[in-house]
Amino acid sequence: MIAAFTDTLLAALRTLRANKLRSTLTLLGIVIGVVAVVAMAATIEGLRRKISSDLAQLGSGVFQVQKQPAGGFGGGDRAKYEKRKDFTLRDVELLQTRCGSCLQVGGETWDVERDVVANGHAIQTMVMTVGATAAFFDNNGYALAAGRFFTEGEALGGVNVVVLGADVADLLFPGESAIGGTVRVHGHRFRVIATMARRGEQLGGSLDNLVVMPITAFMPIYGTRRSLNITIQARDPDRIGRTQDEVVALLRRARGVPPEADNDFEMFSNASMQETFENITGIIAAASIGICAIALLIGGIGVMNIMLVSVTERTSEIGVRRALGARRRRILAQFVVEAVMLTSIGGLLGVVLGASLAQLIHVLVEIPTYVPAWAVVLSMASAGGVGLIFGIYPAYRASRLDPVEAMRRE
Repeated sequence: MIAAFTDTLLAALRTLRANKLRSTLTLLGIVIGVVAVVAMAATIEGLRRKISSDLAQLGSGVFQVQKQPAGGFGGGDRAKYEKRKDFTLRDVELLQTRCGSCLQVGGETWDVERDVVANGHAIQTMVMTVGATAAFFDNNGYALAAGRFFTEGEALGGVNVVVLGADVADLLFPGESAIGGTVRVHGHRFRVIATMARRGEQLGGSLDNLVVMPITAFMPIYGTRRSLNITIQARDPDRIGRTQDEVVALLRRARGVPPEADNDFEMFSNASMQETFENITGIIAAASIGICAIALLIGGIGVMNIMLVSVTERTSEIGVRRALGARRRRILAQFVVEAVMLTSIGGLLGVVLGASLAQLIHVLVEIPTYVPAWAVVLSMASAGGVGLIFGIYPAYRASRLDPVEAMRRE
């Protein structure tokens, strides 16, 4: 059995080697399909891993409520969201006083600023400015590097103090401590009371390029007609769902939402944002795999055509072998093995080229890529399966040739 299989394998290799150009051209469809699968899977898997770590922007057991979907996730009608009531400090106070399962409730609002100056140093790029209550730092996972965070009293009293992100502190106070220094933000003077520990990047942007000030000092500069984001930390992170239900009930009642109506606000956490991202990438992956399947189908049709041509060209050889005692199943096996080997070689080339393309994407576009094991297994199995399926009919025709008639053909 093993000897017969080895002979069949070697015969198939000799045939493929004798028709290099034909074999190469036949491989193209398979290679293209597998390259697409591997490159797509590597890019999506790399993004998934990056997003999983980046979306850990909220602290443990923390979720956020806001007027519109977070970061554009969720899509929908922009006008619908604009008509909703704004969240204000009164909503923050409501949750602080009425939500029994809430440990900390904070309000925050964001803007961008170019005019940030200190000691003759100016930041040339945009800086994120944040107006926040005292819970901002814990709820968003920021740790203290030096100094102290502002208190709730300072946040609501409009005291002109700021906390600097690591990038801003390094640019405005190079080689020295920023604590006690003075910065001008949008022409207004603030005293630096703290710097935050470095956090790195998230979704391609720095988490350390920000200036945080008391929310009541922020509003007069950037405008009061804006909706706040409300961050809530549950007392028991393992029962965050219970806290979310309590928050929803309090906000619906306060905002006058009828019992039969949907919420007029959005709620998200690390888990919900991750789920949304995976739903989006799942749709993309399904569409990509469909396109790749078409490429493999075209490649399979090419394989079948080439194998039929090969059967026609080798009719006399098949007749001689049959006359010398070769059984039909041996002829069938040889042609099936040839087809499977041909497509498997194409699958292997496709995996290598797909991984190389993924690495090129990483270098040129700076998108993280990672080739998952399932993509390699799926690609090789699909390539071999295409060879098996589309190689059976030509192999069957070869095995059914009449030895006498086959030897007569030139």
